Amino acid sequence: MITVSNYHYIREDYNNAFPSIFGVTPQEFKSQLKKFKNYGDFITPSDFIKNYETLASSKDNFYFITFDDGLKEQFDFAVPILDEFDTQAIYFANSINSEEKRVCTVHKIHLLRSILPPQKILNHLESNKIEKLSDHELELAQINYRFDDSNSATLKYLLNFKIPFEIQEKLVHSLFEQHFSEKEICDLLYMNDYQLKYLADLNCLGSHSHSHFPLGLLDENKLNYELSHSKLYFENLTKSTIQMIAYPYGTPIACNDVVANAAKAYGYSYGFTVKTGKID
Repeated sequence: MITVSNYHYIREDYNNAFPSIFGVTPQEFKSQLKKFKNYGDFITPSDFIKNYETLASSKDNFYFITFDDGLKEQFDFAVPILDEFDTQAIYFANSINSEEKRVCTVHKIHLLRSILPPQKILNHLESNKIEKLSDHELELAQINYRFDDSNSATLKYLLNFKIPFEIQEKLVHSLFEQHFSEKEICDLLYMNDYQLKYLADLNCLGSHSHSHFPLGLLDENKLNYELSHSKLYFENLTKSTIQMIAYPYGTPIACNDVVANAAKAYGYSYGFTVKTGKID
């Protein structure tokens, strides 16, 4: 059996003005790896690709570590820790960060929410004619985000369920550029070309699409571009073959059969998604 453990942020602390960026510290990551080691063995991306059927059907426990978003902190903190355990992870990166020096919308939201109270972002959306949630939607927001205060729950519901992604992208960017330099954030947040090539040489680089869009909501042309361009860009940059992809957001809406079939057609051997629930 293969257990896939996925991570995003890994940094020394998460002390922001407002809670919005969540992840593990290097020490927490190391502690989790130690616990995994007590119950099974780690496998590398090369192991996964070469022996997937055998490992997946085995009664033994195997752990496969993955990181999404191609963040520089993953290279700085996770790679050395994994070296201590004599194993490797697969790092799924978005090509837009390296090629176009642009920050993904999802990270713009995280950064804005880390410095601004949710009401200020809600005011920005309202000033741009975004319709407020109905009473029923407000109830749903509180159910979906029961650990958040009402304003945070409302904001998350608007962004994740209400506002069409193309409109959301424009509104978020207009607020983002008031508070951040996109080039500076891009240089600080994402892996550089050397780091991407280093990982690719180890067979540890995968695609997270080009722009981190919810792929299942895109039309055919945009979907094909997101899948094909990212693979081609990374392969040209690193002189390697990109065989795995992690679908952004990982929800059934963002990753459906159309997306999976398109990824297969473009030469991806394995795709990773998320299914919430519990094991009986």
